[in-house]
Amino acid sequence: MVKLSVIVPFYNVQTYAPDTLRSLRANTREDFEFILVDDCATDGTPEILERAERDLPGAVYVRHEKNGGLATARNTGLDNATGEYIAFLDGDDWLAPGYYAQLLAAIEDLGCDFVRTDHVQCTARARSITRVPHGRRNEVMNPRDVILPADRSTSVDYPYAWAGMYHRRLVDEGLLHFTHGLRTAEDRPWIWRLHREARSFAVLGLAGVFYRRGVSSSLTQIGDVRQLDFIRAFDQVIEETARDRDADTLLPKAVRTYCAIISHHLGNIERFEPQVARKLRSMSAAAMKRMPQDVLKDALDSMDYERAARLRRVKRRSAGAEVAA
Repeated sequence: MVKLSVIVPFYNVQTYAPDTLRSLRANTREDFEFILVDDCATDGTPEILERAERDLPGAVYVRHEKNGGLATARNTGLDNATGEYIAFLDGDDWLAPGYYAQLLAAIEDLGCDFVRTDHVQCTARARSITRVPHGRRNEVMNPRDVILPADRSTSVDYPYAWAGMYHRRLVDEGLLHFTHGLRTAEDRPWIWRLHREARSFAVLGLAGVFYRRGVSSSLTQIGDVRQLDFIRAFDQVIEETARDRDADTLLPKAVRTYCAIISHHLGNIERFEPQVARKLRSMSAAAMKRMPQDVLKDALDSMDYERAARLRRVKRRSAGAEVAA
């Protein structure tokens, strides 16, 4: 019986994939499987994964015939996973030796639906610990209870799928799959759904995932239209939260977070291609128009001047363009 399935999507990461695979080898166990999803890579990644299928104990190689993006690749992994527990890793990151055995022992001891962990952020040669924004460790809680407050960073603002481990019952209940086709922010609707609908979770003080920042092929470094999928992702967060039984208390957090992300992108608009920058402004204005207006007003009033002013400018220009038309 497979105890743990680790889902690892790869796309054009031939420079980093060997490090990732070496770290998986240092985490092998007879009852672990590693689902290596090749998202139709066009560099040397497929050859690396074909060798890994032969050489890495527990490796299962799956290749997409068409590139689908990270969300779709993770879903392919979930559909092929047979383990009692699920973990994720990205194809350009790596693990500390023996990390998964430690994490598995911890979640089995706690008996909860999922656990969240800290991680090590790696930018060039610099290393720093990034912690789950939740102070209580090794204590089983209701994940719904830690979504708030709206004006502070909480566990839903730490969306990384690879920073944790998840019981298979979450797959069976439809809570672990990602929104098909999302190219970025795919983990935002996912983490919100987990916190609204799962029954139990805990935060651990383990930090065995090494997250590589500044990779040139990462979408966070590319200013093309795929970046705008964050709009679709957060629209989904708002729509699903609005249907929740506690919508009145949870929506202010969802709207404020959405506004903060829009403001962040507008504040870095120079890195986008010109036509994408124009689209970002128009889509951001339309997104704010779709939000519950009373909740939006409160969110803007609660933000610092610079971020709120940036959002109000885009909102005003949109309204002015509509009047002119």
